[in-house]
Amino acid sequence: MNPFLEISPSVKAALSNGQPVVALESTIISHGMPYPQNLETALQVEQAVRENGAVPATIAIIGGKLKAGLAEAEIEFLGKTGLAVTKASRRDIPFLLNNGKPGATTVAATMIIAEMTGIRIFATGGIGGVHRGASETMDISADLQELARTSVAVVCAGAKSILDIGLTLEYLETHGVPVIGYQTNDFPAFYTRKSGYAVDYCLNSPSEIAKVLNAKWLAGLKGGALIANPIPEVHEPEVVSVQAATEVAIAEAGRMGIRGNEITPYLLGKIKELTGGESLRANIELVLNNARLAARLAVEMAK
Repeated sequence: MNPFLEISPSVKAALSNGQPVVALESTIISHGMPYPQNLETALQVEQAVRENGAVPATIAIIGGKLKAGLAEAEIEFLGKTGLAVTKASRRDIPFLLNNGKPGATTVAATMIIAEMTGIRIFATGGIGGVHRGASETMDISADLQELARTSVAVVCAGAKSILDIGLTLEYLETHGVPVIGYQTNDFPAFYTRKSGYAVDYCLNSPSEIAKVLNAKWLAGLKGGALIANPIPEVHEPEVVSVQAATEVAIAEAGRMGIRGNEITPYLLGKIKELTGGESLRANIELVLNNARLAARLAVEMAK
């Protein structure tokens, strides 16, 4: 038993009964969107998981506990507190457990807690990756290392367009992380359906993906997998405007010397401003789309 792990009654019951469960991150609540859209979206995402046959388990660090499954009041707390909540990755976990301060879990930290809990499927917006200019800054997200070592499958809309997507995919390939395109051969770039880079394998149904994941883990191959799920075409913003906004935001961040944990929230906020809120609307839709697929995948895995 992990003395720091606290599983909600609904998640604990589902796991005990072999029911499908989907992990959800909390950084998107505190750092990914403004209040009240963050609270509304978090609750909509949980509902999307339920409507597709699985139990949601939003994950965070609160009161010195690794919490798998949050009450609505806890989600609202993260939404209202926003950027004052620590953005928690692997390195931050012991400090937050010791000092009792709240932490909103990134992809990496959510994977860790999901695996501790026994949850194999996790839905997020987009993963972190290799940042542009990483040959000088060495700015590479801890998400990628976690995918290599933690046996949780991550459903996402690809990597954020602010990243060097080619190098991100090279890094994943080097560390043996399979990149599966759901009904696509082209790796999506978060707001947009195509990046110009290929996935490793294209699979067309949750059942096919579940069989591959089952084979991977039954064969003793540790580590995660990335399921790239493009934003629905009807919700894809104008590609040219997003690309232009991204370049402006990156250039401005460079001039201001913004880096590390601060850069992704800054860039996403700037892109939202430059696109008149279109990027935020797309962000909400792609997260819901990923939650629906993750739930269907969890159902297949539970079989």
